[in-house]
Amino acid sequence: MKYLIGMDGGGTKTTSVITDLSGNKLYDCVGGPSNILTYSAETVSQNIFDLAEKCLSNIGAGFSDLQGIMVGAAGAGRRNDAERLEKSFISLAGSKGILFDKIAVESDARIALEGAFSGRPGSILISGTGSIILGKDAEGIIHRVGGFGRILSDDGSGYSIGRQALNAIAKEFDGRGEHTAITELAQINFNVLSPDILITKIYKENFDVASAALLVFAAAEDNDKVALEIIDKETDSLFLHISSMFKKLNQSGMELAFIGGIIGNNNIFSRTLRNKISESFMNIILTEPENPPEIGAVLMIKEKRHNV
Repeated sequence: MKYLIGMDGGGTKTTSVITDLSGNKLYDCVGGPSNILTYSAETVSQNIFDLAEKCLSNIGAGFSDLQGIMVGAAGAGRRNDAERLEKSFISLAGSKGILFDKIAVESDARIALEGAFSGRPGSILISGTGSIILGKDAEGIIHRVGGFGRILSDDGSGYSIGRQALNAIAKEFDGRGEHTAITELAQINFNVLSPDILITKIYKENFDVASAALLVFAAAEDNDKVALEIIDKETDSLFLHISSMFKKLNQSGMELAFIGGIIGNNNIFSRTLRNKISESFMNIILTEPENPPEIGAVLMIKEKRHNV
């Protein structure tokens, strides 16, 4: 019997699933990170190899039974980065006496798109630490908006919302801005009691800026003016992403799924964005993802094998 493996690799973990050639799940597991912009190709290759080995051994199979691996890796949106990881994995397998080159690497967003609509046309808006919208039109052409990283964009992401929150705290400390419950919540949750502590956490302690987004949501639920303004601004940014994708697809309607911790959960930010979409776009249908990204990876490797 032959098998396929799909992996969804992020900055903290990689989720792996092994299926038969029809895509029926046989086993899944979680391993180390697969962000090739944060970790070396060698480190990521080892994490991928360990997961593949675990999947295969669990069902009593070996690499000779494997028809393909598709990895959706964070940071692999550019082909040269994806190829670097593919070559590294093949080299690692070879060093272990395993001749296996049936591996393909795509971005984590790409496999999420395939999983969300089971390979059909549709669009996904991802807002977690970063933000991007990916769409697939009726001809199978992939379009993207955003995804330029936190320096150039990532509007509407956890990082962007968190940065707005920390900026509001700094302004209140200085007297340049009005009082906001965000400052009180930062004192309670992160012990940010003064400008010096704030500066130290950001510039010396590698503070997770995106984590401050949750303070904005909590404050907004209590009708904090500053928090509500941040939510309005950042949801407007994601709305602009959606409007741009709608134009790129050039179709009468669009199915859209939300993915990521910022908009994939039921919170005031997600609800605000959903309301803006429903008020302005009667022909955008909001839907839930049909499958997780790792299943999207399996669908992609199946399609790749079919076209070879």
